[in-house]
Amino acid sequence: MGTIDFGGAASGEASIADLSGQVHQVPCCIRFDGPAQVSNYFKPKSSEVEVDGVRTEEAHFRGRKLQGATILMPSGYSGFVLGQASNKNANGKRKACSDEEENPCWEVKAKFDKMTYWNHDTLPSKDDTILRSFHWFNIAEALHKPVTAEDLVAVTDNAKV
Repeated sequence: MGTIDFGGAASGEASIADLSGQVHQVPCCIRFDGPAQVSNYFKPKSSEVEVDGVRTEEAHFRGRKLQGATILMPSGYSGFVLGQASNKNANGKRKACSDEEENPCWEVKAKFDKMTYWNHDTLPSKDDTILRSFHWFNIAEALHKPVTAEDLVAVTDNAKV
């Protein structure tokens, strides 16, 4: 996982960067951890192809053609970029965090409400893994919804039929 440079913003709620339109899920592994001027090298452009009502985009990364689409986060959800927090607070006192993997502290570095996902050699479609994973939100909501007395009566009445 690489580091994203947000222009030197200080930590804290007021400095959370808004990355809408700048978040990309690219199907590759990059063995680099540090700031990079990605916009100098990665230049997506709109294509003339539309799939499932979504305008596709095209880009190249390391000589490979990528085809992608920009999607909104589901209603009621936001995306966040997290980074490991410093284990010292503003007063220089140690927080109850550990640098060890079993108890890391995280802080929000940036927030986004849309992202572009990319495929190698295939057009984006409603069957792509990232879009299918969004179906889980509806399932989770239904599973965790409180059951009312009316719901129990309705189930009981349907079972008798």
